[in-house]
Amino acid sequence: MKVGFIGLGNVGGKLAESILRNGFDLTVRDLDPSKTEQFLNAGASVAQSPKEIAETCEIIITCLPSPSVSASVMEDGNGILAGLSEGKIWIEMSTTDQQEVLRLGQKVKDLGASPADCPVSGGCHRAATGNIAIFAGCERAVFERVLPLLTRMGQQVLHTGVLGSASVLKVVTNYLATANLLSLSEALVTTKAAGLDLATAYEAIRISSGNSFVHETESQVILNGSRDINFTMDLVIKDISLFQEIADRENVPLEISPLLIEIFHDAQNKYGPREWSPNVIRRLEDSTGLDVTAAGFPAQMVDDEPERLGSEVVVSRK
Repeated sequence: MKVGFIGLGNVGGKLAESILRNGFDLTVRDLDPSKTEQFLNAGASVAQSPKEIAETCEIIITCLPSPSVSASVMEDGNGILAGLSEGKIWIEMSTTDQQEVLRLGQKVKDLGASPADCPVSGGCHRAATGNIAIFAGCERAVFERVLPLLTRMGQQVLHTGVLGSASVLKVVTNYLATANLLSLSEALVTTKAAGLDLATAYEAIRISSGNSFVHETESQVILNGSRDINFTMDLVIKDISLFQEIADRENVPLEISPLLIEIFHDAQNKYGPREWSPNVIRRLEDSTGLDVTAAGFPAQMVDDEPERLGSEVVVSRK
């Protein structure tokens, strides 16, 4: 199986490494030559254009920073659509807009190829070990064709239904993670203001009903002070804005979501769009004069779970 991968960023690069590490014939493409050179040295091929990848590979994966970039990579003169042909599969692994996935997916179908949206969730540290979760929106027959590849990139793979369904669920989960991050920021600053030990507070939350994946990961880098979760404020705003667009389209009168967007826009204006997203807590640190850090926490998250072959998550319908 020849696989093409376009977009070797924080997440994409790690997913592509899993593909190569597990013995697939891999061709990569990125605008940063230093990233493609690393893959070339590790045994991958490097394409000069998205069109070349589409012409030479059976499965073409995109993992890009925004819907507009994905559209450009697909539709430009040397884009994927220019080289795509019958029987091939395009997998969109970016966090993107459902409507764009459907629009581009129809163009893929018109060429006799098959589209799938397969965003990931779980953080860069789990992408690095092949233990991340993957949502897959596509026809069941397409899912079964790509499952052997997806289970080498992720540990838990969920077929979410038709094309576009995975993109909706991805922004839903990112919205929930963002809400959790902001509530944890308030909890940690308030705990510090009350004079309690932050390491003890971390454990109290971890063993309680207040625990979450976000707490066990992002709270640690917050308390370390690095705030490095390999995810930036501009990407958070993109994701939660996509969630808000879905709600607006479906006439759901949200109350919390607009506030999250407002808070992150304020943080981005203060600290910059490429600031690590957990540093949204600085808004409260700056306003209170408190330093919310503690000894003994890591600067970056590392997944210490051994890599293993992934499997499909089967939805119970009892």
